[in-house]
Amino acid sequence: MPTAFTLASASVAPSGPAPRVVASRASPVVAGRDELLAGLRAPNAAIPPKYFYDTLGSTLFEAITELDEYYPTRTERAILAAHDREIAAAFGRTGCTLIDLGAGNGEKAARLFSALRPREYVAIDISVDYLRRSLQALQSRFPHVAMTGVGADLVEPLELPGGIAGQGRLFFYPGSSIGNFLPHEAQRFLAGLRAQLDDSGALLVGIDLAKDARTLRAAYDDALGVTAAFNLNVLRHANRVAGTDFVLADWRHVALFDATHGRIEMHLEARRAVRVGWPGGERRFAAGERIHTENSYKYRLADFAGLLGRAGFVVQGRWLDDRERFAVVLARPQHA
Repeated sequence: MPTAFTLASASVAPSGPAPRVVASRASPVVAGRDELLAGLRAPNAAIPPKYFYDTLGSTLFEAITELDEYYPTRTERAILAAHDREIAAAFGRTGCTLIDLGAGNGEKAARLFSALRPREYVAIDISVDYLRRSLQALQSRFPHVAMTGVGADLVEPLELPGGIAGQGRLFFYPGSSIGNFLPHEAQRFLAGLRAQLDDSGALLVGIDLAKDARTLRAAYDDALGVTAAFNLNVLRHANRVAGTDFVLADWRHVALFDATHGRIEMHLEARRAVRVGWPGGERRFAAGERIHTENSYKYRLADFAGLLGRAGFVVQGRWLDDRERFAVVLARPQHA
């Protein structure tokens, strides 16, 4: 989910009880404005899903994970709780560097600390302010674990700051966030992770599995309207970053299942004909015209194993819930 920029290459050696947060030298505001306006000018208007995750958006997503309809988070949590020791044994080493991709509040990774016993924790997220607060709270609970926060956009090539151990890295990508990428983008992203691992490293990834359309639509269009608020908040964020003048009342949340591509799509649909302006430009939307805000692909296990293989990984272990709605997969670098 989770300002297009390249990380600064500053050297960071995490030590002591205080977490460190590394941000970009580049201006995420300028890059974000250009990216947002390019999406709004496109023939099929779109806003990248990473713009969900300002501070309010991150908080709203936490609320979504508590909804009855939204099964992925609690199902993944149950899998990790039931199999954390097996996962640690399959990984085969303690004292690892646990690298949490799209960390949010860090709670998912923290539940693995007891089994994995990491010596350092690297939390990566696009919302730097939210990340900083979350990491401070985690550090107080786990003072023996060195912690570093990295403000980064996972759409961009990942560059870890200096001082992060090269051996024993475990990339942790929970929440089925890999499903937000188009398949060719997912392969490129996974290959980028593979390039940063030696034989002692691995990837632990959560994937939402293919299932009936009714369950999927309910998970992305809940009765309380929390997901609708989360989706609409992207317009509020765009107003702040790009200077647009979206009026939230002009738009409604739409979630639909595309069976052909095996994905849920989220859109914002104009309730009436509207004009959206920004410094130096504008766009008119007809009633019913949509802005595409997210894809979420749902995988079959064999298809995801193939994707991992094309990215240079081989599946070492997989763990599913009893209803086979969600899977956690451990993958190792594949040798040529």
